Amino acid sequence: MSFSPITHLRHVDIAVPDFDKQVAFYTDNWGLVTTGGERDVTYFAAEGSPEQYIVRVRRAAEKRLDLIALGAADRATVDALAARLGTEGVTLVSEPADLQTPGGGYGFRFFDLEGRTVEVSADVQTRRHRKIEEKEDIPVRLSHVVFNSPEPEKMTAWYEKHLNFRLSDTNTHPRMGGLFWFLRCSDQHHSIAISRGPHTALNHVSFELRGLDEYLRGSGRLMRAGIPKIWGPGRHRAGDNTFTYFHDPHGNTMEYTTELATIDEDTWHPSIFDVTEPETSDVWGIAETADEWISKQMFNDPDKGVFVAPPM
Repeated sequence: MSFSPITHLRHVDIAVPDFDKQVAFYTDNWGLVTTGGERDVTYFAAEGSPEQYIVRVRRAAEKRLDLIALGAADRATVDALAARLGTEGVTLVSEPADLQTPGGGYGFRFFDLEGRTVEVSADVQTRRHRKIEEKEDIPVRLSHVVFNSPEPEKMTAWYEKHLNFRLSDTNTHPRMGGLFWFLRCSDQHHSIAISRGPHTALNHVSFELRGLDEYLRGSGRLMRAGIPKIWGPGRHRAGDNTFTYFHDPHGNTMEYTTELATIDEDTWHPSIFDVTEPETSDVWGIAETADEWISKQMFNDPDKGVFVAPPM
């Protein structure tokens, strides 16, 4: 039996002022395909994923994170979670109901501790997809999302308490303390991670490629195309996954990755990794040294999409 009512990460929805440039980035550079939309909204799918879409882009006056969507096993789980969150004092944006987004389904929305809108849904119709072949350097699926938080310990505890995520590993610094908390809802090492940052913001969104060769080919293709590279290629210690980070046209960080570790619940014990050890950031030792400049590239702008509760 699953330990969390959440099964996986479905999609990440963002808003941007230069809509056309963002759409072109995902189709012409990142390797996603459009699956519909309206004048000011476009949905993007990964060729190898059964999800109706993994990214939604909306035209807006300001850049913001609109929504994080998570999957649940069935309608009963959705109803039970909504009822539980209500009794635990979590602010619901909407009650469970049929969804009007592509693929339909049944779900509800709520605010997390820092005001991000989160959706949990079940019974979303799957999309016809295909096997990604050797040397195809395009995303197979959405891998994980990382949030910046000025109070990451509280954020981690919130996701553990209310959504039953489990801690997989932590990255720490001898003087600064905890820096990254990797959280899982399944046997995937992490679907969400919390990073210490100066303000509430999106740290990065990660997309999984078929394998190591495809990941390297994709990273090289983007570098040759002049997409601003922040860091990589390399391989992290926590999660054992590869990484190359790029900026999208609006300064959001997007990652190509592959080979994220899976976990045996019966034997796994969270580790604490010291980021002053070079192997923690990059086991291979070929990526640029993790420094203050790289960290700042992932701080992002303060998120204009968060809900700020009025004073009591």
